[in-house]
Amino acid sequence: MVAREGVSTRGIDIKQLQKQLVDAGCLPADVLQKMGAVEPQKVFSHIPVCTVDELAGADAIIFGTPTRFGNMCGQMRQFLDATGQLWAKGALVGKVGSVFVSSNTQHGGQESTILSFHITLLHKGMVIVGLPYSFAGQMRSDEITGGSPYGASTIAGARGERTPTANELDAARFQGKHVAAIAAKLAK
Repeated sequence: MVAREGVSTRGIDIKQLQKQLVDAGCLPADVLQKMGAVEPQKVFSHIPVCTVDELAGADAIIFGTPTRFGNMCGQMRQFLDATGQLWAKGALVGKVGSVFVSSNTQHGGQESTILSFHITLLHKGMVIVGLPYSFAGQMRSDEITGGSPYGASTIAGARGERTPTANELDAARFQGKHVAAIAAKLAK
């Protein structure tokens, strides 16, 4: 949502969609509760769930994923693996692809998660757009903060107890604007 806030909507159609990471039909209610998945699902319930076919209609796609051992979560991997028909048709070639992440800890694999995600986007023929150093917040050393040239990131904490800092939110907004500007140039 923050990356969306960063984009001027003049001439740009923005769709905010989610990949449902926990399928309530696959897990018992008590397991979902123990995972801490019930409340987040309620918070995001108003955001439509993305289908694979919707990706082909976008000029740019900003993907977000939590890190799992330095890589994207399994649910996102499964979603991307389902894009084989889009790959076969070349439906994502030339579209802008960008990634933002969250991790439990400061050194939880944010950069490796984004970089490993980029491999899939490159196989799809997408144009990778990150978070350039023109976002000065990357040079901060006065606080622990996420963000790198590869994309915006935040440290969520093991139980989601940490919210993004002002700098991390600014990075996400900057990345959203940057992605929109590059997509607009490529669409001409």
